[in-house]
Amino acid sequence: MTTEADGRISQFRKGVVELAILGMLHRDEAYGGEIVEALSAHPGLAISAGTVYPLLSRLKKSGVIGSVWRESPVGPPRKYYRLTPAGETEFGEMIRAWDGVTGAMKSLLGRGVSR
Repeated sequence: MTTEADGRISQFRKGVVELAILGMLHRDEAYGGEIVEALSAHPGLAISAGTVYPLLSRLKKSGVIGSVWRESPVGPPRKYYRLTPAGETEFGEMIRAWDGVTGAMKSLLGRGVSR
């Protein structure tokens, strides 16, 4: 695979990972390590903590997620993330966009495109 292709795949993955994180936080709050671990359970979404934490910081700065520190039963306190009301709205918009994109791609990829 070329470096250019690697770059395109990386950009594609970043957008999908953001939606995956919002989906996780839509269901329940989670701390950073949980998010990294959950993404790692899916090879197509596995990214490093060094990528997840800046993404969480950007989402928090934009008001999509909030955070709260909680004591941990096994170590130092953990920062738990959750969707804000604005984040719930954005998540809904992203899901609608995702459904449109995946529907179109299924149609296009299912019509004679070689793999």
